[in-house]
Amino acid sequence: MAHIVFDLDGTLIDSAPDIHAAANAVLAEAGAAPLSLADTRRFIGNGAPVFVARMRAARGLPEEAQARLYAAFAARYAEAVELTKPYASVLVALDALAAQGHRMGICTNKPIVPTRAVMNHLGLTQHFAAIIGGDSLPVHKPDPAPLQACFQALAGGADAPQLYVGDSEVDAECAQRAGLRFLLYTQGYRKSEVAQIAHHAAFDDFAALPDLVTQILG
Repeated sequence: MAHIVFDLDGTLIDSAPDIHAAANAVLAEAGAAPLSLADTRRFIGNGAPVFVARMRAARGLPEEAQARLYAAFAARYAEAVELTKPYASVLVALDALAAQGHRMGICTNKPIVPTRAVMNHLGLTQHFAAIIGGDSLPVHKPDPAPLQACFQALAGGADAPQLYVGDSEVDAECAQRAGLRFLLYTQGYRKSEVAQIAHHAAFDDFAALPDLVTQILG
């Protein structure tokens, strides 16, 4: 049995369409041009405040508008679930990993309120014994503290192999700083080539993940 922690956006779920819609509603209110979906994916990864800062800078909006824009975005983001979908075979893979006896958690830079909202909407919450959001601690990824906190919550004093599954450079750096093996999902929101991202193993289909975990642990 292992303790396996997952990133959320770009790893288990494709949330970019909902984030895109929320961002463009805020930009429209500010009289600014919309983002493309590709830009939205590119801006995701370091938490909602950084996303809004990137969105604001891309549209030439002043820094003093950050707090107002973030508040408007956060209000929409908290309930942005309708356009988000799990990646193919995610639910099957989670069921298989649970059947193998692994304990699983979530460590994401998404704020905890929208994290729980979208996980509940998609029926994902039941799979995870610990959930750490981007505002659960004073720091967020790539600082290793949230990831370490998630593993501590999973362990409950029990020792087990630890694996982190994510899709991005932020996730890879976080795993590296925590001294953990990192499994890279290659179809998410990464900005670099796979070879440029430090990882222990990579996969492009969640159907392959349970066997990959078995191989790594073996």
